[in-house]
Amino acid sequence: MDSADLHRRAVLGLPLALAACATGAATSATTTTAAPTTVPTTPGGQSEQATAVALALNATLRYWLHLPAGYHEQRGRTWPLIVFLHGSGERGRDLAKVKVHGLPKLIDAGVAVPAIVVSPQCDDDDEWDPHLLHALLLALRRDWRIDPARVTATGLSMGGGGCWNWAMTWPGDLAGIAPVCGYGSHLRLPRMRALAVRAYHGSDDTVVPLAEQQALVGELRALGGRAELTVYPGVGHDAWNPAYADPGLLPWLLARARPAA
Repeated sequence: MDSADLHRRAVLGLPLALAACATGAATSATTTTAAPTTVPTTPGGQSEQATAVALALNATLRYWLHLPAGYHEQRGRTWPLIVFLHGSGERGRDLAKVKVHGLPKLIDAGVAVPAIVVSPQCDDDDEWDPHLLHALLLALRRDWRIDPARVTATGLSMGGGGCWNWAMTWPGDLAGIAPVCGYGSHLRLPRMRALAVRAYHGSDDTVVPLAEQQALVGELRALGGRAELTVYPGVGHDAWNPAYADPGLLPWLLARARPAA
């Protein structure tokens, strides 16, 4: 198989099972269960138990995959992973739509990216679910040689919001995010203060106002986080055009790594 080949895969949610649609290969599903853990008795003498249960997502997620040059030849090497999350306009069942903007567009135009790049696709009526993205990452790590310490995410508009919410919900998944015209809840922001953020926004965005992402970046900084925001004067919602033309973005994503445990 040529190292520049692009593949289409379908991923089933937890318990994880990956079906390799292009090759016909498949792996068996796995289920993780946890035994009840007894905690100290209460003053009234009643014993309590804490129980964990694995919940199945019962979801399927299509994605577009780029393997870097040398992936098949360098069999002992692990690679950084960049997950690109598209905006609302690229939803549907035509996987080619994810190449309209961002990293998939650059790769399709011939830009060499020395990383595994995955762009999943939402159905028409869906938005980015951080739990489904977490399940996707677990499946990708099982089936491709990914360095778990070097996983980053970038995305635009709905995808920018998806980056923020994924990082807040599963902060251990990622080493950094680069959201473009993004947004998100502030409630869980303290959970991601160890993650690096490189955000982009247009000053004249009327779809996702600049103030929304400015507030997230400002609050994260106040919590001691590493966050930066590039604002493009006079640019509206299409800040992804200058953002993905930024020569510093790809090196920044590739340089992110979570500290060793």
